[in-house]
Amino acid sequence: MRRLHALILLSSAAGLAVAADAPRPRGVGPEFAKFYKAADRFACISNPTIILSLDQVNDDYCDCPDGSDEPGTSACSHVFPLSQNDSQQAVISLPGFYCKNKGHNPGYIPFTNVNDGVCDYELCCDGSDEWDGAGGVTCENRCKEIGKEWRALDNARKKAMGAALKRRKEMVLEATTKRQEVESRIAQLSTEVKSADQRVLVLEKELADVEIKEKGKVVKGSPGGSRVNVLAGIAKDRIEELRTNLLSVRSQRDIYHNKVKQLEEILTNFRVDYNPNFNDEGVKRAVKAWDDYAAGKESGATVGVDDNAAEERDLNEILKPDGQDQGINWAEWEGGEEDDVGVLYQFEAYLPPSLRHWLDQKLRSLRVMLIENGILADNGNGAESYLVSAARNALEAAQTDRDNKQKDLTAQNEDLARDHGPSDIFRALKGHCVKTDSGEYTYELCWMDKTMQIPQKGGGGTNLGNFVRFDKVVVDEDVPADGKGLGVGERLALLYEGGQHCWNGPSRSTTVVLGCAEKEEIWRVAEVEKCVYKMEVGTPAACEGSEKEKVSGKDEL
Repeated sequence: MRRLHALILLSSAAGLAVAADAPRPRGVGPEFAKFYKAADRFACISNPTIILSLDQVNDDYCDCPDGSDEPGTSACSHVFPLSQNDSQQAVISLPGFYCKNKGHNPGYIPFTNVNDGVCDYELCCDGSDEWDGAGGVTCENRCKEIGKEWRALDNARKKAMGAALKRRKEMVLEATTKRQEVESRIAQLSTEVKSADQRVLVLEKELADVEIKEKGKVVKGSPGGSRVNVLAGIAKDRIEELRTNLLSVRSQRDIYHNKVKQLEEILTNFRVDYNPNFNDEGVKRAVKAWDDYAAGKESGATVGVDDNAAEERDLNEILKPDGQDQGINWAEWEGGEEDDVGVLYQFEAYLPPSLRHWLDQKLRSLRVMLIENGILADNGNGAESYLVSAARNALEAAQTDRDNKQKDLTAQNEDLARDHGPSDIFRALKGHCVKTDSGEYTYELCWMDKTMQIPQKGGGGTNLGNFVRFDKVVVDEDVPADGKGLGVGERLALLYEGGQHCWNGPSRSTTVVLGCAEKEEIWRVAEVEKCVYKMEVGTPAACEGSEKEKVSGKDEL
């Protein structure tokens, strides 16, 4: 009895093991295997109330509304999205026919491709999609070769991705440094602008004070009140002018004397070193002329550069400034007795300093008030005095310096507030450009600046847009074997608008869509609409998070 019971348990365990290890129906992926484990029946995945027998699974007839009873045939291909048929809107349960692709990457293939007589090695490298041999087609298992090639490409992609991510980190550090430089520049300019504002205020007050002082001056007669004094002043200015010009002429003379000395030394050396046996009449005449010149200089017939020392002493005396001990004492001619009005104007000199200053200020203020109200005529002849001009020039220079600093500060603040992409990374690219030749044009992308179309045969370029902002775009494209493609998903884009106006159309614009790459490179350029361009560009700046992305079915070989 015990032996029989043991045999029953052993038989039950073996049955469970067989059920657990039972293979999945053809075309079922491991994530859906749980729906096909029942030993005697099958329930439609999306409609579990519909119960089928096991022999109805993969019998090439679509029994379930969701097509889940035909995972290994094309009988329900009209239900599934991968079948590329939109005529049915049933609830789907399976993504497609599952290819194990041992030695490569497993994946799903559209049900319409099952037993269609075509070997779809790019999706099903083991050939299991043509299990029925439709049309006499037999698809051999090529996963070993394709997997090896794919792994080589994948290793190359990973290596390039690693280099791209490393370059991206460097760019982030560079962008951070540049942002800190902008912040430092802003702090410095803010201090300089405040200092410049204070400087302008001080100079404005100084100009106002100088103008008041100049307007408050009392007009006196000519010094001494006589024509002799006026004439003496004119003569003094004229003599100073002549003395200045004489100094200039003397300086020029000394320069020419030095040149003559150099020429004399050259000719002396020539006279000593030349070959008298060399039969050149020109040379002989030159030597003869130099001998005559030298003989005349020794005899006194020719004036040398070191002669006339007496004239030099006379010049030195003439060039000495006039004063009490030499030349003309101009004070004797410019002075003289003051008239009664002049004496009256000097009465302040007899007052105490504090009272003198107070009285001077009051008199000046009174005079300015009388001039401004038209009661007293202005002293000026319409031209500003030297002091007023100097004060005004200093103020204008300070205002210009302050305005330039303020303009620079505004530009730096705008640059700091401007969007430079994720992690401010495009600060590292701003100012750089990349080019590519495409057909008869060269296309140029300048980061955060403009895009250009330049004829290769010469001529002016066409502006395809100026940078406006960053954006996100959704793409769904195949990635070629070299990896220079956008793939599937959301990608960062730069929008360039307001380019050169298109004849009978809009202004040109460009959308620059970015993909992850080891270096900056324009992959493709296309005119998607009239005067609307699209650039696909690779750059390490677009690699954020790329190391975590999974390769989609379209990216596989």
